[in-house]
Amino acid sequence: MRQDVVDLHRFYATSLGQAARRLIRRRLRMMWSDVRGMRVLGFGYATPYLRPFLGEAERVMAFMPAPQGCVHWPAGEPNCVALTEETMLPLPDSSVDRILLVHLVEHSDSQRRLMRECWRVLTPNGRIVVLTPNRSSLWSWSENTPFGFGHPYSVSQLQNLMRENMFLPVQHSRALFLPPTRNRFLLRWSQGIENVGSRLFKAFAGVSIVEAGKQLYASTGTPQHKRKLVHIPVAVPPMRPVDGNHVGTSHDNHDEVLVRRDGVPDDTAATNRCTCFSRKKCG
Repeated sequence: MRQDVVDLHRFYATSLGQAARRLIRRRLRMMWSDVRGMRVLGFGYATPYLRPFLGEAERVMAFMPAPQGCVHWPAGEPNCVALTEETMLPLPDSSVDRILLVHLVEHSDSQRRLMRECWRVLTPNGRIVVLTPNRSSLWSWSENTPFGFGHPYSVSQLQNLMRENMFLPVQHSRALFLPPTRNRFLLRWSQGIENVGSRLFKAFAGVSIVEAGKQLYASTGTPQHKRKLVHIPVAVPPMRPVDGNHVGTSHDNHDEVLVRRDGVPDDTAATNRCTCFSRKKCG
């Protein structure tokens, strides 16, 4: 089951959603500390985490899948959001330097095609970050947040997913150790809870985050099909000397014409013994 864009927008407008956005942003910013001159793409519902990159990256884009819907972003500025299919991104090959997948992988019915499409548009030196609910967290059990829907992943499962789709994991992180509650006291101390949980309770993080690079394979240069040479024997008529010194001359680059001893060409013998397919051409 997938939440639509209205439910996602409503969650991030709450106090709990704002705390989750702030804590996850901090982890993402540690991974992508410098995106100057880069093109950043957020896919799924990644707009709450793209704001820090707006004034730094060359271009920031946000794609949202059709079943989810889309909403204008950023508010009060030119729109940077487009509605698209998960497996058909309207981008050329190797055109994006950073890709962020949020609220997408855990809901996708075509994960393999989705990841291959991300691989296609990512530059050779680019990076992709996938963020999903953590399997062993309280957030994955709570239906009051978007992280309680879809298929949760552990860090190791997420890394295996990346390897199976031609990505090479380079680092991972965990975030959201705050319980999924709207208690004001816990929300006020959310950063302190995050610091303690990241050191002592890593298995209970709310989300799993994995960063990976594009894996390229070099071609061996070996042709798929080797040409096999077949020797076909061809019967060639024997040569007869003329006056003991000369032999018959070549006729149109075909087999030699036989010559009688008196020096007159033997047309009958040439016609009968020539290997040409056209007797008219050989006389």
